[in-house]
Amino acid sequence: MATQFLKSLLLLSTLTLTISAEYTGFVGTIDPKSIGIKHKKTLSHFRFYWHEVFTGENPTAVRIIPSLLKYNTTTFFGTLGVYDNALTVGPEVYSKVVGKAEGLFASTSQTQVDILQIFNFALTQGKYNGSTITFAGRMSQSEKVRELPIVGGSGVFKFATGYMETSSLSFDPQTRDNTFQFDVYIYY
Repeated sequence: MATQFLKSLLLLSTLTLTISAEYTGFVGTIDPKSIGIKHKKTLSHFRFYWHEVFTGENPTAVRIIPSLLKYNTTTFFGTLGVYDNALTVGPEVYSKVVGKAEGLFASTSQTQVDILQIFNFALTQGKYNGSTITFAGRMSQSEKVRELPIVGGSGVFKFATGYMETSSLSFDPQTRDNTFQFDVYIYY
Protein backbone atom coordinates (compact mmCIF):
# COMPACT_ATOMS: atom_id res chain seq x y z
CA MET A 1 0.00 0.00 0.00
CA ALA A 2 2.81 2.40 0.92
CA THR A 3 4.61 1.54 -2.32
CA GLN A 4 1.51 2.30 -4.39
CA PHE A 5 1.07 5.59 -2.52
CA LEU A 6 4.70 6.59 -3.18
CA LYS A 7 4.36 5.74 -6.88
CA SER A 8 1.19 7.84 -7.12
CA LEU A 9 2.84 10.72 -5.25
CA LEU A 10 5.90 10.55 -7.52
CA LEU A 11 3.71 10.53 -10.66
CA LEU A 12 1.65 13.46 -9.38
CA SER A 13 4.82 15.42 -8.49
CA THR A 14 6.30 14.79 -11.94
CA LEU A 15 3.12 15.93 -13.68
CA THR A 16 2.92 19.04 -11.51
CA LEU A 17 6.55 19.95 -12.22
CA THR A 18 6.10 19.34 -15.95
CA ILE A 19 2.99 21.49 -16.14
CA SER A 20 4.53 24.34 -14.12
CA ALA A 21 7.68 24.27 -16.26
CA GLU A 22 5.73 24.48 -19.51
CA TYR A 23 3.05 27.01 -18.58
CA THR A 24 3.47 30.11 -16.45
CA GLY A 25 0.39 31.99 -17.59
CA PHE A 26 2.23 34.25 -20.04
CA VAL A 27 4.90 32.18 -21.74
CA GLY A 28 5.13 28.74 -23.24
CA THR A 29 7.57 26.63 -25.19
CA ILE A 30 7.00 26.29 -28.94
CA ASP A 31 8.57 24.31 -31.74
CA PRO A 32 10.79 26.66 -33.84
CA LYS A 33 9.55 24.94 -37.02
CA SER A 34 6.02 26.19 -36.26
CA ILE A 35 7.14 29.75 -37.05
CA GLY A 36 9.37 28.88 -39.99
CA ILE A 37 12.72 28.64 -38.23
CA LYS A 38 15.12 25.99 -39.41
CA HIS A 39 17.37 24.32 -36.86
CA LYS A 40 20.58 24.61 -38.87
CA LYS A 41 21.91 28.17 -38.77
CA THR A 42 23.94 29.83 -41.51
CA LEU A 43 26.78 32.35 -41.21
CA SER A 44 26.94 34.58 -44.30
CA HIS A 45 28.93 37.59 -45.48
CA PHE A 46 27.14 40.18 -47.60
CA ARG A 47 28.79 43.22 -49.20
CA PHE A 48 26.64 46.19 -50.10
CA TYR A 49 27.27 49.78 -51.08
CA TRP A 50 24.98 52.61 -50.17
CA HIS A 51 24.69 55.90 -51.92
CA GLU A 52 23.46 58.76 -49.74
CA VAL A 53 22.45 62.00 -51.44
CA PHE A 54 21.53 65.13 -49.46
CA THR A 55 21.38 67.44 -52.50
CA GLY A 56 19.55 67.83 -55.80
CA GLU A 57 15.96 67.27 -56.82
CA ASN A 58 15.68 63.75 -55.40
CA PRO A 59 17.69 63.50 -52.15
CA THR A 60 17.80 60.11 -50.45
CA ALA A 61 18.63 61.59 -47.03
CA VAL A 62 17.10 64.64 -45.38
CA ARG A 63 17.67 66.45 -42.12
CA ILE A 64 14.29 66.88 -40.49
CA ILE A 65 15.57 68.69 -37.39
CA PRO A 66 18.75 70.76 -37.76
CA SER A 67 21.16 71.38 -34.88
CA LEU A 68 20.40 74.46 -32.80
CA LEU A 69 22.80 77.38 -33.04
CA LYS A 70 23.36 77.47 -29.27
CA TYR A 71 24.98 74.02 -29.48
CA ASN A 72 28.32 73.11 -31.02
CA THR A 73 27.40 73.10 -34.70
CA THR A 74 30.75 71.61 -35.79
CA THR A 75 29.44 68.24 -34.60
CA PHE A 76 25.85 68.83 -35.79
CA PHE A 77 24.69 67.94 -32.25
CA GLY A 78 20.91 67.60 -32.16
CA THR A 79 20.46 66.97 -35.87
CA LEU A 80 17.85 64.34 -36.69
CA GLY A 81 17.31 62.89 -40.15
CA VAL A 82 15.92 60.05 -42.21
CA TYR A 83 17.16 58.22 -45.26
CA ASP A 84 16.07 55.85 -47.99
CA ASN A 85 19.35 54.96 -49.71
CA ALA A 86 19.90 52.51 -52.54
CA LEU A 87 21.91 49.37 -51.71
CA THR A 88 23.96 48.22 -54.68
CA VAL A 89 26.36 45.38 -55.53
CA GLY A 90 29.12 47.79 -56.55
CA PRO A 91 30.44 51.20 -55.51
CA GLU A 92 29.20 52.90 -58.67
CA VAL A 93 25.87 54.76 -58.40
CA TYR A 94 24.54 52.83 -61.40
CA SER A 95 25.41 49.36 -60.05
CA LYS A 96 22.60 46.82 -59.70
CA VAL A 97 20.24 47.78 -56.86
CA VAL A 98 19.55 44.85 -54.49
CA GLY A 99 17.70 46.68 -51.74
CA LYS A 100 17.30 49.83 -49.71
CA ALA A 101 18.72 51.18 -46.46
CA GLU A 102 15.85 52.85 -44.62
CA GLY A 103 16.35 54.49 -41.25
CA LEU A 104 16.96 57.32 -38.85
CA PHE A 105 20.11 59.13 -37.80
CA ALA A 106 20.75 61.51 -34.92
CA SER A 107 23.89 63.44 -34.07
CA THR A 108 24.39 62.69 -30.38
CA SER A 109 27.74 64.18 -29.31
CA GLN A 110 28.75 67.76 -28.52
CA THR A 111 32.47 66.98 -28.81
CA GLN A 112 32.81 64.83 -31.95
CA VAL A 113 30.71 63.65 -34.87
CA ASP A 114 28.94 60.59 -33.44
CA ILE A 115 25.78 59.35 -35.08
CA LEU A 116 23.10 57.13 -33.55
CA GLN A 117 21.81 54.93 -36.37
CA ILE A 118 18.67 52.81 -36.44
CA PHE A 119 17.98 51.26 -39.83
CA ASN A 120 16.93 48.30 -41.94
CA PHE A 121 18.45 46.81 -45.02
CA ALA A 122 15.31 45.86 -46.96
CA LEU A 123 16.42 43.38 -49.63
CA THR A 124 14.66 42.99 -52.96
CA GLN A 125 16.50 40.26 -54.87
CA GLY A 126 16.39 36.46 -55.04
CA LYS A 127 15.59 34.37 -51.99
CA TYR A 128 16.17 37.44 -49.79
CA ASN A 129 13.40 39.47 -51.47
CA GLY A 130 11.15 40.88 -48.74
CA SER A 131 13.60 40.10 -45.92
CA THR A 132 15.19 42.73 -43.70
CA ILE A 133 18.27 43.04 -41.50
CA THR A 134 17.96 45.51 -38.62
CA PHE A 135 20.88 47.48 -37.14
CA ALA A 136 21.08 49.88 -34.20
CA GLY A 137 24.00 51.62 -32.54
CA ARG A 138 26.58 54.38 -32.51
CA MET A 139 28.88 55.26 -35.38
CA SER A 140 31.78 57.56 -34.66
CA GLN A 141 32.74 59.38 -37.82
CA SER A 142 36.34 59.65 -36.58
CA GLU A 143 36.82 55.88 -36.93
CA LYS A 144 38.03 54.62 -40.30
CA VAL A 145 36.02 51.39 -39.98
CA ARG A 146 32.82 51.52 -37.95
CA GLU A 147 30.83 48.63 -36.48
CA LEU A 148 27.16 48.22 -35.70
CA PRO A 149 25.38 45.20 -34.24
CA ILE A 150 22.59 43.36 -35.99
CA VAL A 151 19.63 43.46 -33.61
CA GLY A 152 17.28 41.28 -35.63
CA GLY A 153 15.62 40.71 -38.95
CA SER A 154 12.57 39.44 -40.77
CA GLY A 155 11.79 36.89 -43.45
CA VAL A 156 14.85 34.72 -44.07
CA PHE A 157 16.63 36.60 -41.26
CA LYS A 158 14.25 35.90 -38.35
CA PHE A 159 16.25 35.81 -35.10
CA ALA A 160 19.38 37.04 -36.89
CA THR A 161 22.48 38.13 -34.99
CA GLY A 162 25.82 39.47 -36.11
CA TYR A 163 27.43 42.75 -36.96
CA MET A 164 28.50 44.92 -39.84
CA GLU A 165 31.56 46.95 -40.65
CA THR A 166 31.34 50.05 -42.77
CA SER A 167 33.82 52.48 -44.26
CA SER A 168 33.48 55.58 -46.38
CA LEU A 169 34.49 55.29 -50.03
CA SER A 170 33.62 58.86 -50.99
CA PHE A 171 32.43 61.96 -49.17
CA ASP A 172 31.76 65.51 -50.36
CA PRO A 173 32.25 67.86 -47.37
CA GLN A 174 30.15 70.62 -48.97
CA THR A 175 27.09 68.55 -49.88
CA ARG A 176 27.69 65.67 -47.39
CA ASP A 177 26.79 63.24 -50.22
CA ASN A 178 28.61 59.95 -49.67
CA THR A 179 29.13 56.33 -50.64
CA PHE A 180 29.77 53.66 -48.01
CA GLN A 181 30.82 50.03 -48.22
CA PHE A 182 29.03 47.67 -45.82
CA ASP A 183 30.36 44.23 -44.91
CA VAL A 184 27.59 42.37 -43.09
CA TYR A 185 28.37 39.21 -41.10
CA ILE A 186 25.05 37.61 -40.22
CA TYR A 187 24.15 34.42 -38.38
CA TYR A 188 20.62 33.26 -39.13
